[in-house]
Amino acid sequence: MTFIMPEVKEEQTKTRRKLYMELENCIGCRSCLSACTQCGGHEEKNRNYVYDVNPLVNRQTMPLMCLHCVDPACARSCPAQAIQIHETGAVLSALVEKCIGCQNCTIACPYGIPKFDEEENLMYKCDLCIDRTKDDIPPMCASVCPSNTLQWLTEEEIAEKKQKHELDNDKWVTSLPHLEGETHVTVNLPGILQGTTKLF
Repeated sequence: MTFIMPEVKEEQTKTRRKLYMELENCIGCRSCLSACTQCGGHEEKNRNYVYDVNPLVNRQTMPLMCLHCVDPACARSCPAQAIQIHETGAVLSALVEKCIGCQNCTIACPYGIPKFDEEENLMYKCDLCIDRTKDDIPPMCASVCPSNTLQWLTEEEIAEKKQKHELDNDKWVTSLPHLEGETHVTVNLPGILQGTTKLF
């Protein structure tokens, strides 16, 4: 006698990860910039930036990339609905077939992230390496960062870091609420907020 076992469907319990940034760890190597140009679909264009914080005072640098706002000003300001929001929360670059080159998005973004390519008449920005992150593969920038400034972490791992530094909720995470509110990228400055020098 042959028994046929019923098919058991695997539960899809995919752990949602976030790009986590500890800005004070940045050593200015710009590995993230080089990696960004190698991401699929970026056509070797850099979509992230590294800024000198106080160029005449010290060598402190910080990375800046799209924070993937929950309610993004760039998408709200687009009259052609060219900026789509992926189911993971990533805010994508303008669709070639829809972008009309009005540049509303570049003006609306409080972080100055979207850039406009005049030759292609198209806006482009960090899309969180959506081809990778949708499958839980770290974005290119986080995969090469040698100083742990950029990390690809679960909510549990972020909570562990928070507990380690013993900072209260108000001081731990900043989404720059005075500008755009909640974001899908977590930005933390535990060492600076504790008044300690911190690396890694």
